[in-house]
Amino acid sequence: MATGTAGSSFNGELNRLAVTTGKADQGAANTYAGTSGLGVLAALNLKASGSRQPKDYKGLNAVCNELASSSGLSALAALRSINA
Repeated sequence: MATGTAGSSFNGELNRLAVTTGKADQGAANTYAGTSGLGVLAALNLKASGSRQPKDYKGLNAVCNELASSSGLSALAALRSINA
């Protein structure tokens, strides 16, 4: 397993985690989360907690930190820290 690369983009990290290449943010987030047709934030919230309701969705930085088991990082830094 490897973490992301310094200087990588948000899109690049989503594709790395989804084990895809060239997908737009939404497509990569849905592949990573095992969902379909959701926005990035919805897909990541469901990846973090399969039963989280839209009214309880966390913001982008918070949900990325939850996925990474980290805190206080930017969304991109949190995604980079996830082993995949």
